[in-house]
Amino acid sequence: MEYVLIAVGVVVILALIGVFGLVLPHNRRTRRENVEPEQADRPAGGTTTATAPSAERGAAQPQAPPSAGPAADTAAPTVEEPSAEEAVAPPAIETPEPTAGRLARLRGRLAKSQNLLGRGLLALLSSDKLDADTWEEIEDSLLTADVGVEATTQIVERLRERTKVLGTRSAGELRSLLAEELVTALDPEMDRSLHTAPHDGRPAVMLVVGVNGSGKTTTCGKIARVLVADGRSVLLGAADTFRAAAVDQLATWGERVGAETVRAPEGRDPASVAYDSVQRGIETKVDTVLIDTAGRLQNKVGLMDELGKVKRVVERHGPVDEALLVLDATTGQNGLAQAEVFTQVVNVSGVVLTKLDGTAKGGIVISVQRKLGIPVKLVGLGEGPDDMAPFDPRQFVDALLGEPAGTS
Repeated sequence: MEYVLIAVGVVVILALIGVFGLVLPHNRRTRRENVEPEQADRPAGGTTTATAPSAERGAAQPQAPPSAGPAADTAAPTVEEPSAEEAVAPPAIETPEPTAGRLARLRGRLAKSQNLLGRGLLALLSSDKLDADTWEEIEDSLLTADVGVEATTQIVERLRERTKVLGTRSAGELRSLLAEELVTALDPEMDRSLHTAPHDGRPAVMLVVGVNGSGKTTTCGKIARVLVADGRSVLLGAADTFRAAAVDQLATWGERVGAETVRAPEGRDPASVAYDSVQRGIETKVDTVLIDTAGRLQNKVGLMDELGKVKRVVERHGPVDEALLVLDATTGQNGLAQAEVFTQVVNVSGVVLTKLDGTAKGGIVISVQRKLGIPVKLVGLGEGPDDMAPFDPRQFVDALLGEPAGTS
């Protein structure tokens, strides 16, 4: 029995030797065949390099037949490169909405002011009895709406006198009476036009100034849209060199309306950027150069002096045609202290009130003009690109009071 087991073992061993003898040479041959094509692709120096999956490999094997085997199946697909026109395609140029009638179209944005200054006053005046308590409520409403003490006193006195003398009591008559007084308080005779036409062989120059956080750069972009909508060609000057984000933001606004933006590396002297902007405007013969300046606090003497320098340097080309002060309407009476300092430095010619659609109270328009003696020229009534409107006292009062009785 033992001899039988030994014999079986010997047979198994011989069989295994035979199998390995066949497999091992085959594996060596297969590996050798696979290695040889790889070595043929290597450069003479022996350094391994990655080859491009397109023209170079195709050029090295021009005679390879279609049936060359696995190598032909693993060739990289051809990538179609974009054309030069597609690679540098400019952004689409937008057409801003017309400025005429914008304030009337945006009247719904004045809901807060309507409640306080418009319809709220109208409701009080329509009371059955206009006694001392009612007039005190009217006065409180005007003060709460940021009209200011002086203007409030004058409006209340005129309303009391006229309602008493005229005996006006109907809703329509009271609305007309209140509208007249509010329009008078807004001084419709002030010059609210924007001086943006080129003259004396150079473009009109507009400086946009304001405190930090007032939305100055965004406002500058929206003003550019207002000018383009009115048919002006515009060049933007990014003189807020303290914030790279502001420069990029302004350039984006310009691209959307096809306006060139003059910019410089962050930290460069703002006055030199402003000067170069006007120079570029002269060379390109645009109608208006609109310069965005750095936001600054009114109590920082050094920064305010720098703003004065920007104006002086720009005026080497000629006088500044407009210096617009951007004020956040939600700051109310606090914004007036800021505004007064700016008027001393750059001779502000007009005010742009932003965020008048939010928690702002419409009376701030009256207060700003009374305090500064400067007209409100533009108002911001939303976040949209065309939500900035030229200010018109009569349209503004109509928006505050709502539709007159008997109209739809």
